[in-house]
Amino acid sequence: MWTQRLMWIAWPAFLMAGVLEMVVFAFVDPESLQWFDQPINLSREGVYTLAFFLFWAVFMASGALTTMLSRSPFELNRCPVPDGDRPLDCAKYTP
Repeated sequence: MWTQRLMWIAWPAFLMAGVLEMVVFAFVDPESLQWFDQPINLSREGVYTLAFFLFWAVFMASGALTTMLSRSPFELNRCPVPDGDRPLDCAKYTP
């Protein structure tokens, strides 16, 4: 289940990072970028690569947050322990 949820997050984030990369760098020249009034000493490809991974991480964080918030109270409160071994403080709902 975790692998499936990870792919629900990573794949759309990958696609959107690619789209955002194309949109941003259609208007921004990587060689004209500055960081604290200093030019960035990276090649164009280096800036493209760093920007892509930054965009991908932001989209993955957004997708992970959405996935986390979409879980039902049942999923959050269920006890993964079988009925016979369940401690007293474990949720009473069974999967």
